Amino acid sequence: MSENTTTCTVHDTRTERLCEWTAERLAAHDDPFDAAKAIVERLGAHLDGDLAEFGFWTPELLDEEIDPEDVYLELFTPIEDVDPGAEETSSRFRHERVPTRREGEYTWTAVEGAQAGNRETLGALYRLTYETDGGWETIQDPLAYSVPFGAYAPAELYDIDALDAERADREYFESLGSDDEPIATSEHDGLPRVDPATNLLELHPGTASEEGSLAGLTRRYEEIARKQREGKELTPMEQNFAGYDGVQVMPIAPITEGEYQPDHFEIEGKLSAEGGEVEITTRSPDMVNWGYDIVISGFSAINPGVLESGRPDELVDFIATLHGMPEPMRVVFDIALGHADDGAIPLLNDYFFEGPGMYGQELDYRHPTVRAILLELQRRKMDWGADGIRVDGAQDFTYWDPETEQEYHDDDYLAAMDEVTHEVAGTEYRPWMIYEDGRPWPEEDWELASTYRELIEDHPHSFQWGPVTFAHNTPAILTFWASKWWRVEELADMGDHWISGVANHDTMRRGAQVEVGEEWDATQENPYLSDTLRGTIERAYDNPASNMLMYCFLPGVPMDFTHANARAPWYFVRDTDDTWNVKVVANGAYFVDWYVTESAFAEPDQFTRLKDLGFESVDGLREFGHTLAAMGDAVDYDLDELAPLLDATNPPLGDGPISPADLEAYALAWMRDVAEFANLSHYEDDQDADRTAFDLRVREFRHERPWLRETLGESEVFDYRHPTEQSVVYYGRRSAPDDSEELLFVANMEGRPATVTPTDLVDADGGGWDVALATPAVDVTGAEHSLTLEDSEAVVFLRTP
Repeated sequence: MSENTTTCTVHDTRTERLCEWTAERLAAHDDPFDAAKAIVERLGAHLDGDLAEFGFWTPELLDEEIDPEDVYLELFTPIEDVDPGAEETSSRFRHERVPTRREGEYTWTAVEGAQAGNRETLGALYRLTYETDGGWETIQDPLAYSVPFGAYAPAELYDIDALDAERADREYFESLGSDDEPIATSEHDGLPRVDPATNLLELHPGTASEEGSLAGLTRRYEEIARKQREGKELTPMEQNFAGYDGVQVMPIAPITEGEYQPDHFEIEGKLSAEGGEVEITTRSPDMVNWGYDIVISGFSAINPGVLESGRPDELVDFIATLHGMPEPMRVVFDIALGHADDGAIPLLNDYFFEGPGMYGQELDYRHPTVRAILLELQRRKMDWGADGIRVDGAQDFTYWDPETEQEYHDDDYLAAMDEVTHEVAGTEYRPWMIYEDGRPWPEEDWELASTYRELIEDHPHSFQWGPVTFAHNTPAILTFWASKWWRVEELADMGDHWISGVANHDTMRRGAQVEVGEEWDATQENPYLSDTLRGTIERAYDNPASNMLMYCFLPGVPMDFTHANARAPWYFVRDTDDTWNVKVVANGAYFVDWYVTESAFAEPDQFTRLKDLGFESVDGLREFGHTLAAMGDAVDYDLDELAPLLDATNPPLGDGPISPADLEAYALAWMRDVAEFANLSHYEDDQDADRTAFDLRVREFRHERPWLRETLGESEVFDYRHPTEQSVVYYGRRSAPDDSEELLFVANMEGRPATVTPTDLVDADGGGWDVALATPAVDVTGAEHSLTLEDSEAVVFLRTP
C-alpha cells in the first residue's frame, strides 16, 4: 500500500505511551469491564496542549486481520472558512492520513498540528480508514464531542476544555454544594446531588421555537428573563414557558438518516493515499425527528439538526441561560440508550448488538467494553451541563440468558447509570435521576402489573414516571378519570417520587392515534370538553381541573409539555425512516381527525407538500389516511401489495397509478408537513391570555407550597363522590406539616354539572375557608356552601389557624 505524507505529524513518543498505558490498564484489571471503564475515558478525540490524542475501540480490525500498519487516522482540515450551519457549502479541505498504532482491541495515535474547532472555527474532521481488497473502509468515532454533519460523516476535533472554561454559568456549578448554591442539592457520598425540581416543562427543540433550534429556545428564554428582571408582563405564549424550575429536553443525540437524505459530507472526486487538497460539499442536517431514533454513535455529541450554527456551544448557551434565569432552572436531559435504530448497524461494530428488537437493534449491555462505552457516552452527554437525567424506557435495558432461556432486566446496568458522576466547571456532582420504567411492558398485563416503583425501591433518591404519566393515557376519552381512579389514588398514596401530569410527548402522541368516528364501536370522546375534536383533545391535555389536581393537591413533581400548554398540535414526527415510514404515518391516520380542521388545512403555508401531491381538501387527506391504515394492516405494509389496492380506491394522490415510491413520497411529505404544523410559532397569536395567566398561577401555587410534593398522610383525605351521578367529582383535604395552613380541593373531572358542598365531602368542621384558587367562571362563595361545577372546573380553599 502507498506511503502516506501528511502536514499533520504523528507524535511517536506520545502514541507509544498511549499503547503502553492501555497495556498497563489491561494488565491491572482481572475484570474486563473494569479495564474497559479505565480505557474508554480516553477514547475519542482529546486535546492536550498542542497535541491531539485519538483513540478507537476496533475489535473488527482484529476479526478482519487488518495489519495495524494499514490503519490510518484520516483528517479533513478546512483550508478556508466553513460555516457548518449553512444549508450547503462547497469548500476546500486538506486531506491527510496519519499512521496509528494498535494495542489489543484499541487503536491510538497522537497528532501534532491538528486544528481544533471552537465557537467560530470548524475543526479538523476525522475518522479511521483502512484499505481492503474491496477498497477503503472507514470507522466513525462513537464517542465524538461534535458531529456537525451528522453521525455518518467524520466527527470534529473540538476544544471541549475551552468551551467549559468559557461557559457563562461556571459560577452556577462552582457554587453547587455551598451555602450560596443556586439550586438545592443534598450530600450523597461526599458529593452534591441535585435535588428534584418543583415542576418540569418538557420541550422538543425542533418544534418549540420558530427556528427549531436550541439557539431559538435560548432567545425565547433570554427574552423571558429580561422581562422578569424588568418587571414587565409576559406574552401569553411566554407564560406557557414560565413558572417552572426545571426543563426536560427531549433527546438531542445524533439520529439515523434515511436513504432519501442528502449526503451531508460529499467528497468531490477520489481521495489520494498521499493526501492533498480536496473539494467537499457539506450540508447542515435538516431532519425531522422527535429525537428517539438514535444510532448510539456520536451520542455524546449534539444532534446537528437542532443547532443553527452547527456549534455545540449552542447547547451550553441554552443551559447557561436557564441557569441564569432570575429563578434558576434545572436542565434535565432525556437519555435514550435502551436500543438503537437499525441505522446504527453501519456505524458500530457487531459487538455492540445483541440482535433485532422492537425498536431496531437491541444492545449487548453484557459485553464489558460495550457496557463501559455506553456509560461513558452518558457521562460525556451529561457533562455538557445537565442537572438531571431522565432514562428513557428503563424497562428496555434487558439481556437474554441462554442457560435459562429467559430475558432479564439489567438492573445492575441501571444502577451503574445512577453511579455515574459529572464534572462541569471543575465541580463534580451527582444528577437528579429519573427513570421511565413501566415493566413488565410490553407484556399484555403490563397496565395492571406495573408498579412504577422498582427503581425507586432500589435507589431511594431517584424518581420514576408515574402511571398517570406513562404512555397510554387518553384524557380526551369519556370515563378516563373514572377508569383511571385507581392509578390516581396510587399517586396520592405513594407518589412523592413520581413525575406526575397527563401531558407529555408520548401521551399526546397516543391521544392523537385514538380512533374516532360515528360507528357504533368507535371510541367515545368526552363531549363535555368541547364541541369539536380539536377543542376536545386540546382541553384534555391542558385541562384546568387536572392541572389543579396535579399542582394544588397531589404529591410528586408535575410535568407539562409545551404543546399542551399552548394547545398546539403534536405528533410522533420523523422523516428518517425509509423502511417503516408508511406504517408509522398510517398509525397516525386519526391525527387528521383530531387536529386538522378545514381552516387549518386551507392555510397557504400549511401542508404544502401534501397539497403538491394532489390533496386538495382535508376530507381527502382524512379518507386516504383511514384507507391506508386499514389496507396497510391487511397486507402488513408490503408496499408492492398495498399500492395497487389503494389505487383501486381512486385516491387524491398523484395523476397515475400509485406506486410504492408514491407511498413513500406521501409518508415523507406527511411527516414534514405535520412537523411544520406542530411548530409553536404558528400559535403565538392564538393564545388566550386569561387561560395562560391562570395556568401560570396554578404553577406558582405549587412553588409557594413545596410541602405538597410529599405523599398524603393518614389524616389527609382523597376520594371521589359515590355514586358518580353522571359526573366524576374528586375531592380531598391536606394540611401543611407545620399546620400553618389547610387545603380543601374539589373538582368535576368529567361529566355533567355537579352540585356539591365541599365541606360535606371531606367532613371538615367549622368555617374559615377562603377561596385560594378557582377555575375562571366558577360561582363560589365558600366551602360550606353549595356550588355547581361544570366539567373540568375546580376550586381550592385555604384555611389558616
